[in-house]
Amino acid sequence: MSLDYTSAEMMTVTAARALENGTTCFVGIGLPSEAANLARLTHAPDVVLIYESGTLQTKPDVLPLSIGDGELAETALTTVAVPEMFRYWLQGGKIDVGFLGTAQIDRYCNLNTTLIGDYREPKVRLPGGGGAPEIATNAGEVFITLKHSKRAFVDEVDFVTTLGFGRDGKGRDGVPNIGKGPTRVITDLCVMKPDPETKELVVVSLHPGVTAEQVQEATGWELRFAETLESTPEPSETELEILRDLKARTARAHSGQ
Repeated sequence: MSLDYTSAEMMTVTAARALENGTTCFVGIGLPSEAANLARLTHAPDVVLIYESGTLQTKPDVLPLSIGDGELAETALTTVAVPEMFRYWLQGGKIDVGFLGTAQIDRYCNLNTTLIGDYREPKVRLPGGGGAPEIATNAGEVFITLKHSKRAFVDEVDFVTTLGFGRDGKGRDGVPNIGKGPTRVITDLCVMKPDPETKELVVVSLHPGVTAEQVQEATGWELRFAETLESTPEPSETELEILRDLKARTARAHSGQ
């Protein structure tokens, strides 16, 4: 039976499935948080979710608006000081996966959340890096999720806020005590993974109904596609029901109803 679902739901479910049960995950706000909490509510009940504000093993009933949302502290196993979060947990190598979003990404997975345009006269100021640069450097690996468009997938990011593999794909070479970096990018059109040698993103899976031409049209550089392209599995009825219920609860909570 074919289910009705949106491309955004397809992206969230696919991103959630990437998290394995028992993983310790440092979660970014927004799409990464949505995916990580869906994983916790479905196939990965023992995933340990950690947020930048110092909340450990948090189990929010609704999605947080920010890292300072009280829901995170109220549902956490415990909270620690932010310096401890970064120095002991993150830099200490205790984080398996960092889950991040971004405004811009390039072919080598460099992320920009600082500005759009020239640094001295930007068109738009963005929120900044927050903890993402440290997460991307120190987590065992990094998952990135964002909506696919030419505005987001650019030939060169306007500013490297968070290191992927550098401007030439060699930015992590020879650096000790550093994680593997980005290992997959999940969008509303496809799944991409860095080439093991060049670190350039390669499309490895297309979501149902999406063509390679559509993905290329939404990307600001000439894409590479795997020789054998997979088809991303569709969301299940259970996953969609749980995701929609989570988002409905969140909407009610944040509207004061």
